[in-house]
Amino acid sequence: MKRMLLTGNGAAAWGARLAATDYIPAFPITPQTEIIEALANWIDNGAMNARLVTLESEHSMITAAGAAAATGVRVFSATSSQGLLYAMEMLYTVSGWRAPFVLTNVSRGLAAPITLESDHTDVMAARDSGFLQIHCATCQEVLDSTLIAYRLAEDARVRLPVIVNLDGFYLSFTREPVQLPDQQIAKEFVGRYDAENIRFRASAPVSQAVAVLGGSPYSYFRYETHLAAQNALLVYDEVAAEFNQRFGRQHNAIEEYRSDDADILFVMMGSFATKAKEAVDLLRDSGQAVGLLRPRLIRPFPTQSFQHLLGGKKGIAVIDQNLSMGMGGVLHAELSSALYGHANAPATLVSFIGGLGGRDISSEEFFEMAAVTRRAVDEGVTPAPRLLYNETELREIRKLQAVAQSEREELHNSADKPSGEQQ
Repeated sequence: MKRMLLTGNGAAAWGARLAATDYIPAFPITPQTEIIEALANWIDNGAMNARLVTLESEHSMITAAGAAAATGVRVFSATSSQGLLYAMEMLYTVSGWRAPFVLTNVSRGLAAPITLESDHTDVMAARDSGFLQIHCATCQEVLDSTLIAYRLAEDARVRLPVIVNLDGFYLSFTREPVQLPDQQIAKEFVGRYDAENIRFRASAPVSQAVAVLGGSPYSYFRYETHLAAQNALLVYDEVAAEFNQRFGRQHNAIEEYRSDDADILFVMMGSFATKAKEAVDLLRDSGQAVGLLRPRLIRPFPTQSFQHLLGGKKGIAVIDQNLSMGMGGVLHAELSSALYGHANAPATLVSFIGGLGGRDISSEEFFEMAAVTRRAVDEGVTPAPRLLYNETELREIRKLQAVAQSEREELHNSADKPSGEQQ
């Protein structure tokens, strides 16, 4: 095992290489293109025995990935943001095919307006597609989760594709020390993809297709996919335990940080959770019993684990880096559903929206969220969801609004003048 300085993109590429991926359908989009470039270079120089094919869109890329996986080939691909949305139709399709492969998504905020920075709205839009989702906070987790994802996807109890998600720019282009397992040991851990009765051979052609079904059989097959996704909770725990035994790194479905004796807990996912850890340490130094829970698994959602870990806690501050329009934060809604009606559930679940479009979340804001949550616990009144925003940002927005209003008025006045008076 050796250590290398790798970006999150580099770690994802190494994960695909160590898993002995056979086929890589690709389409470039910022900020995931580095993943495909690394894999292409390795294939060109003979370091990796695989085939990479550039498709004409993300839609055809996922189609090719699902078709290849359905014939018994180990497949890897990557996308980001608008690319994930362009592929959305085929996300539902290939999961319905029960085609197991791994897709890295490098999260980036969605248009409009346009941003190149990160948030989780893109990947959360795919949560109902049938793809399982593993969310990473460090470059090491990106590599490890890619290896775990192949075991999870290809397990006979699951047979579903998996998204491994990392935050664009914050993680994709940040270099961190990463432990690279030996190729042979990684190969032994991932194992051989046993496609069972799925085969495609030119000498023995077999037609495989999806029938057009009515409501009753359609319901049956959709529910079978749902049950397979639920099976992934147990399978993930088994695979994570074996990974820890082999490589000495434990990746539970929910990461716990100073949470056992905490009465107030932050709950958030992704790389910004590392900022929350720092805030927890500072709050602990000031005598406040605050902790953090970070879900790695979003699909399947670890409901029972959350019920256990949050049972008896006074207040929960849920920090979403996404926004479901007209509803609010997706993680907050998921937790509300998981905890509502549970006998020992915390009474106070406060929703915060932060980090949209890559906006930073400062230590002071974590302190304020803890204070707001504690005040809600003491008063017995849960405040309305709120967007993290400060006075300086608000003043800048109002300046922009004033400029835009002035320009609109100038255009309006110009349009009202007789043609001879216009400049």
